Amino acid sequence: MEYHLFFYPLKFQEYLVYKLINILSLAYSYFMIFFRNIIYLLFVLFLLTGCKSGNNTGDPEVFQLLTVKADNTTLTVDQVSVIAIDAVFSIRFSNPVDTTTAKASFELKQSTEEGSIPLAISFEENGSIVKVKPEDLLIRNTTYEFSILENLKSREGASFLGISYTFETENGEISLVSATVNDKSLSRFSAAREIAYNDITFEITFSEALNEENYESYFSLSPSATTSYLLSNDGKTVTISNEESFDYYRFYTLRIDDELTAANGFEFDGYETVIQTGLDSTLKFPQISDEELLTKVQEQTFKYFWDFAHPVSGLARERNTSGETVTIGGSGFGLQSIIVGIHRGFITRTEGIERLAKVIDFLGNADRFHGVWPHWMNGSTGNVIPFSTKDNGADLVETAFMAQALITVREYLDANIPNESNLIDEINTLLNGIEWNWFTKNGENVLYWHWSPNFNWEMNLPIRGYNEALIVYLLAASSQNYAINNDVYNIGWARSGGIQNGNTFYGITLPLGYDFGGPLFFAHYSFMGLDPRNLSDTYTNYFTQNRNHTLINREHSVVNPNNFVGYSAQSWGLTASDEPGGYSAHEPTRDNGTLTPTAALSSMPYTPTESMEALRHFYYKLGDKLWGEYGFYDAFNPTESWWANSFLAIDQGPIIVMIENHRSGLIWDLFMSAPEIQTAIDTLGFTISNQ
Repeated sequence: MEYHLFFYPLKFQEYLVYKLINILSLAYSYFMIFFRNIIYLLFVLFLLTGCKSGNNTGDPEVFQLLTVKADNTTLTVDQVSVIAIDAVFSIRFSNPVDTTTAKASFELKQSTEEGSIPLAISFEENGSIVKVKPEDLLIRNTTYEFSILENLKSREGASFLGISYTFETENGEISLVSATVNDKSLSRFSAAREIAYNDITFEITFSEALNEENYESYFSLSPSATTSYLLSNDGKTVTISNEESFDYYRFYTLRIDDELTAANGFEFDGYETVIQTGLDSTLKFPQISDEELLTKVQEQTFKYFWDFAHPVSGLARERNTSGETVTIGGSGFGLQSIIVGIHRGFITRTEGIERLAKVIDFLGNADRFHGVWPHWMNGSTGNVIPFSTKDNGADLVETAFMAQALITVREYLDANIPNESNLIDEINTLLNGIEWNWFTKNGENVLYWHWSPNFNWEMNLPIRGYNEALIVYLLAASSQNYAINNDVYNIGWARSGGIQNGNTFYGITLPLGYDFGGPLFFAHYSFMGLDPRNLSDTYTNYFTQNRNHTLINREHSVVNPNNFVGYSAQSWGLTASDEPGGYSAHEPTRDNGTLTPTAALSSMPYTPTESMEALRHFYYKLGDKLWGEYGFYDAFNPTESWWANSFLAIDQGPIIVMIENHRSGLIWDLFMSAPEIQTAIDTLGFTISNQ
């Protein structure tokens, strides 16, 4: 019993396994049959959808539309496409069409019109593609309906249900045929310049007629100006004329909005162009005599050093926005200006001496380094203000400009007047404390521009000619206690003759310096007191040098090789000054269109006729933009329509002093009368002729 109970269950298990295997085998067979059928059906569907090669065709009972294109745009029944007016329709079917029925099975018409548009029909790829081309161009910006009719059949006779598509044609574009101002062609890419400020006529011609009722609203001029509009009889040309004068040397932008549409609905891409007006040559101020004008310029410019001087120190601020920052070189020019102010009656002698005393007392207590002042200092405390990170100590060149002025002032003072005698002593103490030869850096045959208590000689800028610093060597040779010898001048400054040039520029010979002479302040700063008339050394006659340098600078503006706006024989002068976006030294080889009044006016002793012409031009023709509270603004750039609103001490000072040297020789005579200057001239081998 126990055996049988064990045996029968085992046999039953084997039977179940056997049956399970049979079932799985049968299921696998059915699955494979099903899979093969699926593959077959997919293959049939693939054929029915139009896959073919060469001349093979699909099932003749299946006739399907595959795609409808207008050029490269696929048309769909649920979207309105935009197509070109010369588009060609390409219709692809699954099977070739019956060409006989096809020629009457395509229809194109405007949505709002009854009649059909004539079509040219052709066939490709054995009739599977039908090309439909309207015989005439379609109308722009119009809605059309393109239909494939029910009477179309395949080549094998299969029917087609018919279908329709709606599309729009692209709108037309207005093209700009021509654009001129005063018969000069306009451009999107460059400004039309020198356009008469008081007689301006724009003529804009379009390819399509504009809507007379609203076209004006799409034109604008910036900055705004009063103008009149006229549309031609054919509606295609707009004439815009000024009804009042435009501002001179100014940019105006003409814009035509891209919302402008033609009378026929055509659209416009928009247009923008720029013009710049030319000079308004009318007089901005009443004419006065040249002598009166010279005095007026000196007096107005003098206010920078008198009215705008720092209230504590009396020194000159670096510029009209400098606040506490005063400048040593510019203040030296200011001291010489005070002497001119007394001489011309702008202030009394008593007022002038009081101001000079304030300045000299302050200088004696201000920061100095081996007797040398810094470039900048605080006008209230006298503490150095760094000109740059490492330029926070002595500046020998700026100090030389101050020393030149102190000598001039000393020679002006009267030793018989007690308070003036005291000032003379203070000045001598300041001058005698300048350790000129210490700046040869341990005895080199050259002077160095800077020294810092923190960075020592790291600025490492030797003062070598030719530039604005000739006066440094002359004063260093004049020192009672710290004089340099002739070798420092000849080897260091003159570079053993390397400062000589001798070449001709614009037909004018330049004795010294860089080609074309460099910026014109080279001819001014050292010669505020040093009289170049009849002054010569081994290398040149300095009046000839300065006159020729000035004439080359002026001729550059006459020739105007860069075609800058506003340059002429009356409008010239390249030197260091403000410019659009900053400050730079300007010269013929580095010219960006910026002119600086001080360049021409401070050259008055060298080129009196040419400089006076420039002065008249600056004052009478440009004075409404260029003349301000302290005389002429620093610079202007007509090419950029830019006018400075700044005044700089180092540019204002030379105008007063050099005009006075032209008129009376006052500052030259005072400085040259100093005994130590005569000694320096002899030491350095200069000569002064009696001519």
